[in-house]
Amino acid sequence: MSITVKDVQHVAKLARLQLSPEEEATFTEQMNAILQYAEKLNELDTENVKPTTHVLQVSNVMRDDVIKESLSQDEVLLNAPDHEEGHFKVPAVLE
Repeated sequence: MSITVKDVQHVAKLARLQLSPEEEATFTEQMNAILQYAEKLNELDTENVKPTTHVLQVSNVMRDDVIKESLSQDEVLLNAPDHEEGHFKVPAVLE
């Protein structure tokens, strides 16, 4: 597959970009280079390679959930800049 100037013009139109003829030629050349590189990657033998999501082995470090006492409503409201009737009071965002 190769990219033509018409393809670049079409994508530019969709993106509402105005490209000069020089830019169209440059992007056509660059996009074709990207596609050639992708084709080169397709030549690699990946038969015995497991699919991965990361290049390095990554694992989540999770701690066990432990049930413990929460803060009381009064303790939480001590940190609030403003509160009313046991609730946080924030500036109105709707009229």
